[in-house]
Amino acid sequence: MIKQILRWLILGGTLFFLVKALNNHWSEVTAIQIDAVGWSILAMAIGVTLLAHTWGGWIWTQILQELNQPVPTSQFVQVYLKTNIAKYLPGNVWHHYGRIVAAKNAQVSVGAATLSVLLEPLLLAAAALIIIILCGSQFAVTHTNLGIQALQFCSLAVVLCAVHPWFLNPVIRLVSKLKAKKSVNNSPPIVAFKLKRYPLKPLLGELGFLVLRSTGFILTVLALTSLNINQIPLLLGAFSFAWLLGFIVPGAPGGLGVFEVTAIALLQHRFPSAVIISAIALYRLISIIAETAGAGLAWLDEHLARS
Repeated sequence: MIKQILRWLILGGTLFFLVKALNNHWSEVTAIQIDAVGWSILAMAIGVTLLAHTWGGWIWTQILQELNQPVPTSQFVQVYLKTNIAKYLPGNVWHHYGRIVAAKNAQVSVGAATLSVLLEPLLLAAAALIIIILCGSQFAVTHTNLGIQALQFCSLAVVLCAVHPWFLNPVIRLVSKLKAKKSVNNSPPIVAFKLKRYPLKPLLGELGFLVLRSTGFILTVLALTSLNINQIPLLLGAFSFAWLLGFIVPGAPGGLGVFEVTAIALLQHRFPSAVIISAIALYRLISIIAETAGAGLAWLDEHLARS
């Protein structure tokens, strides 16, 4: 009950903020025009965002390999792309469920499949925190105090430790023992699996994923206004922070609303408000187009392979 109320409060608050911001700058937003070069840049933003999601699918296969579950890369990238749009469904878990089911059908251990979709958000959060720490001072209104810096580093340390084999493997063994006790005598034995090394390659891959997503957003802003090179870290850090909040806040499928509100709050004092509002609205549309195109292309490729 409390969780449901919290979701409605978050939804109501974000909608109120967005409507208010749009109402205050409506005339400026409608005055913005996109020329032929701008449309070309927006097309590039769609391509980069689609590449980011394809890259994300490849990173998922690398996470499974870290769990000693080698899988066909092309097939699992297709699964990732096809399930990606399910994150917009209420609950924000159906894309994970779809990937676990697909992995199970491909003879991947259920435990490894489940752990892979749990590791992915942890690695993404760590990647986002790394970018925020590196670029956070660029979008902070005032100088970040030592307390906030310490909190950022502590949060990053906790997330990085959470995916370390020293911590994760004992948790896996404990869960396996609990499942074994609940299993009936005739059930198949539980296959043990563990991380043999720190998942550094997937972590670096998730950093690449966020940089690609940020590039799509930066291109969207560029389509509406000119940018200086020293504004790139600002947009990179603000995007990562807004994306992370949309990623972790409950009741926001796909970060819908939370990402937009956070990005506007961080950037409206650094760029014309109308430009930022327009860019954020366009980028949400670009993200959905890229995710839909990715799912469609994955389905088409799979269909042609079967023909």
